Amino acid sequence: MLRTRVVTAVLMLAVLLGALFFLPLPGWLGVCALICAVAAWEWGGLAGWNSRARIAYAVVLGAIVLAIGGLRLGAVFVVLDAVAVAFWLLVAPLWLRRKWSLRPWSAVLTGFFVLVPATLVFVLLRGLFGPVALLAVAAIVWVADIAAYFSGRAFGGKKLAPAISPGKTWAGAIGAVVGVVIYGCVVLFLAHGASLYQVLSWVPVFVALTALSIVGDLFESLLKRQAGVKDSSNLLPGHGGVLDRVDSLTSTLPVVGLLAVGLLAYIV
Repeated sequence: MLRTRVVTAVLMLAVLLGALFFLPLPGWLGVCALICAVAAWEWGGLAGWNSRARIAYAVVLGAIVLAIGGLRLGAVFVVLDAVAVAFWLLVAPLWLRRKWSLRPWSAVLTGFFVLVPATLVFVLLRGLFGPVALLAVAAIVWVADIAAYFSGRAFGGKKLAPAISPGKTWAGAIGAVVGVVIYGCVVLFLAHGASLYQVLSWVPVFVALTALSIVGDLFESLLKRQAGVKDSSNLLPGHGGVLDRVDSLTSTLPVVGLLAVGLLAYIV
């Protein structure tokens, strides 16, 4: 099992890094649209749709990403991204608290705002700031996951959401926050030469992004538990499905997208 996980991880990393650094922006858009389409197909499985509906949904969402990204519909992106941010800040926490279930038709709209804006942010960041900046943003989620895993194992303690994800603890959540804050401050200081005041002013942003990454993880865990499955699919041997790998990114990227648009407007 461990060997399978390692081989799959290496192959995924090689393909994604190759696409990220060597494909032109239209090619990267195509890769992101494909990832979105696969995630949409898995989403349909969690919603209980039949095979035909899942394929149709995947094609539609992938095409929407291609259309908005290819035509560079900036105003449309900002509106979609703002709605996604509102969903993750206001609706998702209430969803987790009340443990709502996906309904066949409401899942259409929810899946759209979970998947499409986050995918478009992946395209936006690559186009505006380059591959390294995109990796630095994605690393926030990776650092949070790693820090949560080790701090949770080291300290254990009270469960964060035992009815949704029994393995997560408050110690892990606190460790994730600490890890991301340290990571973010180091990046700002070393890569951008930020002053102490500038670094400290970003700490609330890092805390918020970490909290959102946990919400995204718990949200998909709840949907899988309600669907009675361990993974969103078996497309990635040893790793489950695409949704299992991007769940935390779907909740953090929309906020990063709005920050990027705001930064660009400030510079211009």
